[in-house]
Amino acid sequence: MTAADALVTEAKSAGVMIATAESCTGGMIAAAITDVAGASSVLERGFVTYSNTAKQEMLGVRAETLEAHGAVSEPVASEMAEGALARSGASLAVSVTGIAGPGGSEHKPEGRVCFGLAQDGVETRTETIDFGALGRARVRTAATDHALALLRDALKI
Repeated sequence: MTAADALVTEAKSAGVMIATAESCTGGMIAAAITDVAGASSVLERGFVTYSNTAKQEMLGVRAETLEAHGAVSEPVASEMAEGALARSGASLAVSVTGIAGPGGSEHKPEGRVCFGLAQDGVETRTETIDFGALGRARVRTAATDHALALLRDALKI
């Protein structure tokens, strides 16, 4: 059973609907969930907000947050997750924003990904993981896998 299979089974059992807000993964989290039969009972919607404008228009990320912290930051990940939750019928939302590569900088290296997790009645959580310069495809896959794990962990709260 894959992580997505387990997530769908557990979310269905808990009666939880999920939303995703994705930047560097470009919809891979939602795609992993929809690869599972029965996903329509747990995936409410996915937002692919690759540009800063999309983050602002679709999720309500504030321009001030983007200017102060940059798109790859925990404050932006938090606002993305909260925006997905507020703009959907879901009760659980995950967000991902990062630098899949190639490239990066001294302060924001390739492989850095920020995650947000928003859930009804629970304080929004964020975290940053430096996956390293694994290459674009592997960073995106690692970020997708981690997001699925975050969603599964949230169902255990």
